[in-house]
Amino acid sequence: MAGHILTLAQQKGGAGKTTLAVNLACIAATRGLRVALLDTDPQGSLGRWFMTRRDRVEDPGFTFSTASAWGVSYECDKLVRDHDLVVVDTPPKVDADLRPALRAASLIVVPVAISHLDLWALGSVLELAQRERRATRVVLNRAAPRARLTGDVERAIAELDTERAQTIIRNRVIYAETLGHGAGAAETKPTGPAAAEMAALWDELAAVL
Repeated sequence: MAGHILTLAQQKGGAGKTTLAVNLACIAATRGLRVALLDTDPQGSLGRWFMTRRDRVEDPGFTFSTASAWGVSYECDKLVRDHDLVVVDTPPKVDADLRPALRAASLIVVPVAISHLDLWALGSVLELAQRERRATRVVLNRAAPRARLTGDVERAIAELDTERAQTIIRNRVIYAETLGHGAGAAETKPTGPAAAEMAALWDELAAVL
């Protein structure tokens, strides 16, 4: 596996793009991949995570860069030459500014938190991804295992013309805790359930890549 770009995109804020970006990057790094992070969101959440990490450890283990909409394609081309995986975090919107990040992607990951609002926002991202002819995987995120709404969202996604990852990411406190410390869940508790589910998701996505 070499030179792939994983773009996290979702129109609605709060779906968990940055959390997935961080944790998937950490898992990929443990598999021996050279990983770069690219933050294209003006809010800069991924950048703040990286700076927190850099203050905490001597070697963050990742290359980090930022780009605005017009510079995303250039930055992706540059990073992918020297890394096995480039993880791109995008702003919570669907417009022309998002298209370069989607166009550059080997695979687009669309997190959907378990709510009808997230579900309603899904269509715009999928439509734009289809226009760019890019593969997508919808990921159910922050799911409560026995909640009726989780089943409702699963069934609604099954009716759409898209692929969904079989791994479901549960609503776990460790994701928020570790994010604030510049770490990934698998780094903090390598044998915990969060590490296991994130590794399973990475294996699914890596198989597509």
